[in-house]
Amino acid sequence: MHTDTDRCVRAVQAKDTRFDGVFFTAVVTTRIYCRPGCPVVPPKPRNMRFYPSAAACQQAGFRACKRCRPDTTPGSPEWNVRADLTARTMRLIGDGVVDREGVAGLARRLGYSARQIERQLLAELGAGPLALARAQRAQTARLLIETTQLPLSDVAFAAGFASIRTFNETVREVYALSPTELRTRVPQGRTGAAGVLTLRLPFRKPLNPDNLFGHLAATAVPGVEEWRDGAYRRTLRLPYGHGIVGLTPGAEHIACRLILTDQRDLAVAISRCRRLLDLDADPVAVDDQLRTDPLLAPLVDKAPGRRVPRTVDEAEFAVRAVLGQQVSTAAARTHAARLVLAHGEPVDDPEGGLTHLFPSPAALARLDPEALALPRSRRTTLTTLVRQLADGGLALGPESDWDEVRAHLAGLPGFGPWTVEAIAMRALGDPDAFLPTDLGMRRAAQELGLPHTPAALTARAAAWRPWRAYATQYLWATDSHPINFLPA
Repeated sequence: MHTDTDRCVRAVQAKDTRFDGVFFTAVVTTRIYCRPGCPVVPPKPRNMRFYPSAAACQQAGFRACKRCRPDTTPGSPEWNVRADLTARTMRLIGDGVVDREGVAGLARRLGYSARQIERQLLAELGAGPLALARAQRAQTARLLIETTQLPLSDVAFAAGFASIRTFNETVREVYALSPTELRTRVPQGRTGAAGVLTLRLPFRKPLNPDNLFGHLAATAVPGVEEWRDGAYRRTLRLPYGHGIVGLTPGAEHIACRLILTDQRDLAVAISRCRRLLDLDADPVAVDDQLRTDPLLAPLVDKAPGRRVPRTVDEAEFAVRAVLGQQVSTAAARTHAARLVLAHGEPVDDPEGGLTHLFPSPAALARLDPEALALPRSRRTTLTTLVRQLADGGLALGPESDWDEVRAHLAGLPGFGPWTVEAIAMRALGDPDAFLPTDLGMRRAAQELGLPHTPAALTARAAAWRPWRAYATQYLWATDSHPINFLPA
């Protein structure tokens, strides 16, 4: 969109927050860049320049606005809609791969050369992978400076900087303030308790939390997840350690309370929480498309802004999808809880009742199939899946090509269309994943007067593309199942 100057100018003049994160506005007279919804008086159009990323603004010599804090905006919805090279690269950068493995590791995961990736990102985003990762490090550093009492030297390395000097230079260049000056600007009481990070996760409005948090709470695996004091809490398996997160829905933001064993995991933890709650979605674009169907329009108008509940761990969800085949929500939780107690890693939770990390594929690959209280065919399905996940034969992650994963899963024993599409929807994040064979979908379709056979419903749903996963949420919400309601 940043190449459409007239449209960008109109969005800035209207202070349209829907475009926050979609493009950034740089002002040549002040050398500052802002989000489109910045509350200050808009600059003259002739002084505006538009960029597709914060990193591109920084590379062009612009500093972040201290008023609108453009680095805190939701991410571009483009990376949730697409599965091409640029989108997969951005998801991996958001997951911290460049900081941990370098550009060579990024290229290796994607199966392209580093030069190809650099060229593609420069053409589309105006910045290469190193610059994009640097912008993310700067944002992580600001969060740690403003929300913790960590010594600044510890902040530097926790944010992923190789040296304190680089940390100081980057923070000053991006924010026009030194790390010490940033910390002194934080009002008293902003920092959390010792070891606890208290953050705000922004989103594009509207956001309906009912089915989002209701689904996560109703399907929560004991020991790994819980609903406590109005927050969804769960354990996180992270690159450098583990963490516990509490997420509380609010009108303006999602309150995020993080406990990490290693502060270097902050950026990854935030990225995965945003992905879990689908916070980078564009609900206006989704709802406008679905409203064109006269049978869906009343559902959208009644409760706009539904999100797709996703996952913080793709392999975990794939295992849970197999456990949930042809059984109730309660039975699926019971099966998963048994695996957690037998093979999960214990953790301490000072603020609640969480006890374990969900078992890793490597741990599950060592289990005795005869110990599983499952039908023999489902044991085969589960053991085949975890073995492939453990040995790398099947990769489920931000770098995954959605169609390739679908084809791979469909070739495994016991993987029918429902399981494949459930994984595509909630683990891979495909916004167009669709489950026409799902019993809840068929019931809702019949009640609304939609075709309810899988083939006929799929044909009707062609008009909902590329947002069929969101249409699924609206159809599911017609039922009285607990997944559709916030817990009391």
